[in-house]
Amino acid sequence: MVYSMTAFSRCELSTDQGNLAWEIRSVNHRYLEPTLRLPEAFRALEGPLRERLRKEFARGKLECTLRFNPAADNATSLQVNQPLVDELLRAARRISQQIDSPVTINPLEVLGWPGVLGVSQQDDGQLSTQARSLFEDALKALKAQRAREGSELKKLLEERLLAISERVTSLREMMPRMLAAHRQKLIDRFNEVSLELDASRIEQELVLLAQKMDVAEELDRLDTHVVEARHALNGDQAMGRRLDFLMQEFNREANTLGSKAIDSRSTQAAVDLKVFIEQMREQVQNIE
Repeated sequence: MVYSMTAFSRCELSTDQGNLAWEIRSVNHRYLEPTLRLPEAFRALEGPLRERLRKEFARGKLECTLRFNPAADNATSLQVNQPLVDELLRAARRISQQIDSPVTINPLEVLGWPGVLGVSQQDDGQLSTQARSLFEDALKALKAQRAREGSELKKLLEERLLAISERVTSLREMMPRMLAAHRQKLIDRFNEVSLELDASRIEQELVLLAQKMDVAEELDRLDTHVVEARHALNGDQAMGRRLDFLMQEFNREANTLGSKAIDSRSTQAAVDLKVFIEQMREQVQNIE
């Protein structure tokens, strides 16, 4: 299944202790890069959640943020780490004695110090369980959106692959006529200037020229790349890197076709192919 790497989900839960909210943002990235922002009381969840993300996703930059707003009438849900506060204040007083004009200590800054303000042990376990369950809901919503976006990307890529196949088929059918017309054009030019050349030598040169302009191999490889791209799109594994590699191969063959173009029709076909390939390449960057 095709999954986009661009998605967003948000899930909230109201509890007796307060309100929990998860936000997960996902954008494209060459590798998996998860970032978790958690309140201090929920730090124990970071390891298990990172492992959960590694099992669920193969690529993408994931920003996961948990917000907790304690209930106003639940005064026992928060605890102050008094020994840590006392140590901070002693350290602040020692430093203030060495400063000519020390500033007043802001209580809110002390409360914001890591480990000072936390959730009571009784509530901590329950809230952590609720936060973990809410994370699964947000993860499910994120994956569903990635799947919806991926479905649209798949349709676009399939349309471009079909267009490439049609251009390849059309060009393959035109090549014998274009080569014959180009051959006749060269013979006519020889005749116009009345060059006395050996007929066998002329034929030999025309054969060599036809070989240089032959694009059958490039057309065959383009057909093969189309088949491989469709196979990847219908697979059940992460496919972004493979598709990105195929885009490079597509582009290589299109460039060769352009360099071998012998008239405006083959030139236009090469240009059309490069346009389709570039459109696919841009979208492939968002596929997991």
